[in-house]
Order: sequence, then C-alpha cells, then structure tokens
Amino acid sequence: MRHGLVIVNTGNGKGKSTAAFGTLLRAWGRGMRLCVIQFIKAETSNYGEIQAARKLGIEWHSRGDGFTWLSKDLDKTAARAREAWALAQEKIASNAYDIIVLDEMTYALKYGWIDVNEMIAWLREHKPPELHLIITGRDAPDALIEYADLVTEMREIKHPYARGIKAQPGIEF
Repeated sequence: MRHGLVIVNTGNGKGKSTAAFGTLLRAWGRGMRLCVIQFIKAETSNYGEIQAARKLGIEWHSRGDGFTWLSKDLDKTAARAREAWALAQEKIASNAYDIIVLDEMTYALKYGWIDVNEMIAWLREHKPPELHLIITGRDAPDALIEYADLVTEMREIKHPYARGIKAQPGIEF
C-alpha cells in the first residue's frame, strides 16, 4: 500500500509551486490521478502551467482573486480562500485522486483565513491514507510543518529581479 505523504514547499525563495508542478508532471507520466487547487491565482489566470495542465488533462482550479497584496477587498479575498478550502475538502474526501496540490495555501493560513489547527484536524480525519498532498507557499505555520511528512524550504540566494530582469514567460509564469 502506498503511504500518502503531506509535502510542504515553503520559504522566501522561488520554486515552491514549480517543484510541486514538477512532481505532478512525474506523476502524470505514471498515470496518476491529479488535481490542483490554487488559493491566490485568479480564476481568469492563464499561466503556462495552467495551459500545460489543460493539454495534459490535469484537473486545475484557480480560486483566488489575484495577488493578495493588491486586493481592494480583503474580506472577499478571504472568502475566496475559504471557498478554495471547501473545494479542497471535497476533492480530498472524494478519494478520486492520487495527488492534490494546494498551491499557495499557506497564505490563507498565515492571514488566519483558514485556521491551521482546524485544517490539520480535518486532514487527520478525512485525508485518504494513500493520497499525496502537496501544500505550497511562504511562511508555512509551525503546526503544518510539524504535521507534514516532508518539508522543503526554498531560500533565496540570488534573484534576477535585483538586477532589473522582469518575470519571463516559461520561467516564472
């Protein structure tokens, strides 16, 4: 029997979501059933990874309203994050997937939109034992780090933005 892992990619460096999507690509090659739920990216997003997922038949849901620091209505942003968590609960409990990515979920935990202890209690009770769950985002709470089976911290050492190089298609989005 497969042991479903809870994997957390956190830290201030780039690559948290990219690592999760790389794992998805590997799993897709193995014929696994996959789902992504994005907590921050807007429903209208059309980034390269979303375009690839459509072509590959990977189920993908973007439930945010864009970058939280640009939100004009944080109550609405918080409500959308809670809606994303409700969708995640439905998908997790369905036992219809081998891997589910909860992309940028840690922001909803950090801002208190979703209570981390309630989330972990729910996962303990409802996450199928074979399901791999990947959670990404900066500032993963200590309780989530303790609960997870695998935690990787991405640390920024050098970044092209510091030299004025802007985000590029195929690299950042």
